[in-house]
Amino acid sequence: MKKNLQWRLVAIAVVVGLSIWGFSPPSKKVRLGLDLKGGVHLVLRVQTDDALRVETQGTIDQLRDQLQQAGVKFTNIALVSPAQFRVEAVAREQDPQFREIADTFQATFTRRSEAAGTYLFEIKGSEQARLRDESVTQARETIERRVNELGVAEPIVAETGAGGDQILVQLPGVTDVARAKEIIRSTALLELKLVEQGPAQSREALLQASNGAVPPGMEVVTGVSESFEPGAAPQTAYYLVRQAAAITGRDLRNARPTLDEHNLPAVGFSLNQEGAQKFRKITGENVGRRLAIILDNYVRSAPVIESRISDEGRISGSFTQQEAQDLSLVLRSGALPASLDYLEERTIGPSLGADSIRAGISAATGGLALVMLFMLFYYRLAGINAVLAMVINLMILLGLMAYLGATLTLPGIAGFILTIGMGVDSNVLIFERIKEELETGKGVRAGIGAGFDRVFLTILDTHIASLIAAAFLFQFGTGPIRGFATTLTIGLLSNVFTAVFVSRTLFMLVLSRRTGTEPAAISI
Repeated sequence: MKKNLQWRLVAIAVVVGLSIWGFSPPSKKVRLGLDLKGGVHLVLRVQTDDALRVETQGTIDQLRDQLQQAGVKFTNIALVSPAQFRVEAVAREQDPQFREIADTFQATFTRRSEAAGTYLFEIKGSEQARLRDESVTQARETIERRVNELGVAEPIVAETGAGGDQILVQLPGVTDVARAKEIIRSTALLELKLVEQGPAQSREALLQASNGAVPPGMEVVTGVSESFEPGAAPQTAYYLVRQAAAITGRDLRNARPTLDEHNLPAVGFSLNQEGAQKFRKITGENVGRRLAIILDNYVRSAPVIESRISDEGRISGSFTQQEAQDLSLVLRSGALPASLDYLEERTIGPSLGADSIRAGISAATGGLALVMLFMLFYYRLAGINAVLAMVINLMILLGLMAYLGATLTLPGIAGFILTIGMGVDSNVLIFERIKEELETGKGVRAGIGAGFDRVFLTILDTHIASLIAAAFLFQFGTGPIRGFATTLTIGLLSNVFTAVFVSRTLFMLVLSRRTGTEPAAISI
């Protein structure tokens, strides 16, 4: 008996000690959510038309290249809307050849004949819906990666809104709101394109050789001048580049802050295997030409290709050290598939969190005090057993939350209060069962043992049912609901330990101090 009691007491002491060590001091060990710590609450809308426009423009480039390679004559291919483009004046005698080439895009686009030799292409309705859904999902995943690299504790990034094109972002503890917004919203579309003409000081000078018109398959992009020098203000220059990018951000393997040849902040990048193969080919075939490094439709630099390059490059420009770090972050996380608009922005101050904490602690303390008084009044000395078990339960709950890195939210505090109620419920079941066993004439030790043994399955059943409910809350709920589910789950698990193991050990400890082989009665 004594040996069994000793290892039980040691086990309880170890668990309590580790729990106290785990959450002490609470200000450093317990992570607080947005509603308690303060931070940023954002609602963004994904401009899903951008995803349609990218798909349409990509198809235009592919169709133009295939028609030119096949020698099919046409006047122009123009973007009509994000989901539509028009091919104008296809030569009559080459119309069958044109249709054969155009049929390769029929899985995504419908084709309608308008005037003679003119065709309107439009993305199918089902494909439009798919592209819009994918753009929202990709935007959410990209924002998640960026926020995670910011080091924000327990951020919330979730799709929201009836239209299915909105994203909720909550960043607990963030103080530099402007930087967080810029990192989240930055498209960070990286493209490497061959320069056909430029740099030039004006658009007119750049297009002088082509009578002021942009040649088919080309585009004009602004950027910094090649005469940019360290310490000097950047000058705007114009570049004529191919619309089709040789390398894009999808080919990146990594990006990191570095220094350029002038010892100024820059961003170095490395390419994956497929990107490296394309990079070797494009640089090997175009030695002596310029390669524009374009970020979000702005030429950051346009170095001359001096030799074949394998799998690494560098983006230089007028970066600060912080800008280089942020650009590396967004490049690593991938480009957003579409631009974002801010619909709602709320900055929650820590004072609101402090008020919530005080109110929550007051409610929990008041509830615990009332429960203690009731248990002591109704069950007398056995009530002390229940009170100690509940206090140990709360210690274990805090300790486990700190060990697991769980975030405490305002609904989480409600989970604390519910844990107190579950602890009381378990002890009431045990005490009432012990009373019934004692009324049958059993001895105290036998009655207590039978009471715990017979109530165990009931306690297990109720806690498993509650755990299933908590699992559904965590799976399908958003941030505050998940905070409640997390606290409730940990509280239920610790409550089984305290109600069955700790409470029984306390009874055993009291009985071991009674003289004689069997105590006459126990206050319950």
